[in-house]
Amino acid sequence: MLLFFRKKKPSEEARKRLEYQMCLAKEAGADDILDISKCELSEIPYGAFATCKVLQKKVLIVHTNNLTSLVPKSCSLLNLITVKVLDLHDNQLTSLPDDIGQLTHLQVLNIERNLLKSLPRSIGDLAQLQTLNVKANKLKELSATLGGLRSLRTLDISENLQLRELPQGLAHIRTLETLTLDASTMTYPPSGVCSAGTESIQRFLCQESGIQYCPPSQYLLPVLESDGGETSVDGVNRVVHKYVEEESKWQNKFLDYERRKEEKMLEKLEFERRLDLGQREHAQLVQQSSSQKEEILQTVKKEHVRLEKGLTMHQRNLEGERLKLLEQLKQTEQGIASRIQKLLEENQRQKQSSEILKSLENERIRVDQLMAITQEETEQLRRREVASAMQEMLAESYKNKILHMTYESRRQDLVNQACSSLAEMDQKFQQILAWQQLDQNKATSRILQESEMQKAAFEALQVKKDLWHRQIRNQIKLIETELLQLTQLELKRQELDTEALQEEIAEQRRALSYMLQQLLKEKKQREEELQQLLLEMEAKSETKQENYWLIQYQRLLNQKPLSLKLQEEGLEKQLMNLLIELSAEQYLPIFAHHRLSLEVLSTMTHGDLEKMGITEAGLQRAILRRAQEILAVDKSIPELLTSAEIQGPATREPSTPPEEILPSAPWQGLAERKSECVVCMDREAQMIFLTCGHVCCCQPCCEALHTCPLCRKDIVQRVRIFHSS
Repeated sequence: MLLFFRKKKPSEEARKRLEYQMCLAKEAGADDILDISKCELSEIPYGAFATCKVLQKKVLIVHTNNLTSLVPKSCSLLNLITVKVLDLHDNQLTSLPDDIGQLTHLQVLNIERNLLKSLPRSIGDLAQLQTLNVKANKLKELSATLGGLRSLRTLDISENLQLRELPQGLAHIRTLETLTLDASTMTYPPSGVCSAGTESIQRFLCQESGIQYCPPSQYLLPVLESDGGETSVDGVNRVVHKYVEEESKWQNKFLDYERRKEEKMLEKLEFERRLDLGQREHAQLVQQSSSQKEEILQTVKKEHVRLEKGLTMHQRNLEGERLKLLEQLKQTEQGIASRIQKLLEENQRQKQSSEILKSLENERIRVDQLMAITQEETEQLRRREVASAMQEMLAESYKNKILHMTYESRRQDLVNQACSSLAEMDQKFQQILAWQQLDQNKATSRILQESEMQKAAFEALQVKKDLWHRQIRNQIKLIETELLQLTQLELKRQELDTEALQEEIAEQRRALSYMLQQLLKEKKQREEELQQLLLEMEAKSETKQENYWLIQYQRLLNQKPLSLKLQEEGLEKQLMNLLIELSAEQYLPIFAHHRLSLEVLSTMTHGDLEKMGITEAGLQRAILRRAQEILAVDKSIPELLTSAEIQGPATREPSTPPEEILPSAPWQGLAERKSECVVCMDREAQMIFLTCGHVCCCQPCCEALHTCPLCRKDIVQRVRIFHSS
């Protein structure tokens, strides 16, 4: 049983019963009873105390409630001074008030089935108490002051499992007629004495206390009080007369008892006869219905067995499917957990490595050297070549911007206008490319003349060739991929209604979200450092040195050693395009040093790439998968050419170079990243919510949200995912 529980509000039915009983007790002509039992009370209301005090109630019934205390702090026990019967059974009382002895008129006290551990000492002051019931509590001992209950006739202390001894003070209660206890658990008096009954117990206690035992009947006779104006008579005659009157009264009572006993016996015989007749009729009815009942039971049993078999088979099938899905989810989680662990270890290793500080110092030295322009470099400046490279860099960035804008507008038009505007967009795109081609020569001459454009081209090339910035971008892409997979896995788990390993997934998402935030900060910090470096170089160029930015751009292009450049030029073009496509240009020197070919790369494993220095797990998988796809396309080219020759020259079409042939379906890395928006259920999920890390909304739906649809956390930052095509 709970000792500490939350206080519950009474039900509507209990509240109505309490109001009805309180109103009934206040009506004119009402009896002396206040009954507020079964009202789900946690304490006696103040109105009940006031009613007992004002209306002089004699009986207070509060049983079957949730009382933990008899008197609240705002009330006084003296309000119940007129109460003679107090019924508190079936509550949760752990103690009685210490001043309960103030209820001097109390005659019956019932506290059965509560949680009392002891009785207060003041209970011995209840001189008029005749019945005390403390059955089924947790009493360990009885107070010695119980001997002060001079009028007690009935005492019930049974079902108190820890109560082993009775106080000797009970021998002073001369009026005790009935004492109920568990004789088998008593040690004092012995269990044999307790089993003999109340008289045997009282005789034992009187003998232990050294007093003479007298039966209760001698003390229960009413004491006659004489008036003050009575004339004096002889004492002996008065005693004899009193004795004769008492004898006659007892004789009449005994005769009346014998008559009532005989009537009860006759009633008992008649009842037994009727009971026997009823039992015979019942036996006949049972015998008649037994056959029908047996048939019904057999039918129900067969139907139950059939249903049990069907349910068992269905549950077995469901359990098998659930185990398969859980196994698949477990394997996916293990793969994700291993990749996340590798990312975390790699990130920690990069943070703790002292090589970063050395590389930053070397880079600072290199930047200082770049800022110093010698006369020899000025003379060797290849103006047209550098201007052309700058123009290509600006054109590439402008082309990417136009492609991105065209891609976004095309997606929106596909939703609103379907395929009607595709031709128009293609014409616009071709027109833009034509304009770009026409302006190419003008841009080259303009770059040679305008210093701001030279500076912009140098800034774009500097960001593109910065190794640290490229590594941060690659790590951000890997974390975006892992966050997308975690979100898809969590949505799958919600569909299956499974809760296993949810904390592990949440912990992984928090770690990835934290890492993504750190990488975004590092990316922003690196861009600020590059911008600051550009400002310093611009400040040094204020000397109006001729062709300052062209020389810096040419130096940045030629910063690799000649031997390394020759090795990189010896790489296969397809392998170089593969690394550029996966934003892994920083590993070109590694591939050039090992002189790897595309065919050799397709036969390598993740461990081989890790030994070479490529530690990103996602990049390893992407490189190996892309190499195998390119080789598969190359092998299919001769078959296509052979089939075209068989069809004849009339149906032959110009062949496509191997570098431009792409698979018709998206490669597996992109296919795994497909996830629909949970708001519109139409577009692809493109936004990462920080700090929770969920990838569940597209860009249009994301703008109106302030909390994550999956976890209901506040959105602190939004990160856009760009899928490379």
